[in-house]
Amino acid sequence: MIDNFNSFRPDGEPTADRWVTALSLFDDQDREETTAERWERAGLYFEAKQYAEAARLLAKVVEEAPEQTAPRLLLARAYYHSAQLGRAEEQLREVIARDPVEHYAHLMLGRTLQRRGRAEEAEPWLRMAAAFSGELPEVD
Repeated sequence: MIDNFNSFRPDGEPTADRWVTALSLFDDQDREETTAERWERAGLYFEAKQYAEAARLLAKVVEEAPEQTAPRLLLARAYYHSAQLGRAEEQLREVIARDPVEHYAHLMLGRTLQRRGRAEEAEPWLRMAAAFSGELPEVD
């Protein structure tokens, strides 16, 4: 029995996990899922807070489209939320290598390093993220 089929958010919209379940009802086993479909489905899993499943799909998307920043960044976030911090760090460093001004990657890398107990190593990344977002500390 599908227990989330009638799940709705307070605003009346269906919850993301309801859409993931509904999509699986119409899966065609004879057809290969496209990268775009996989990306969309991964986003639904992420929104439903099923981070490990989202990461599994996003790893395939990143493999198929390595030049794209958004899937790699979402993959890093999925890894972070599913406590796969080493993998999150690896993906974030790759995002920054490809796009050095991606401020959210700097913030996420700093937070990932903090969560791994490497606060001193995290500081420059967090300062860089703050500078990119315009949140510079006040100077006395």
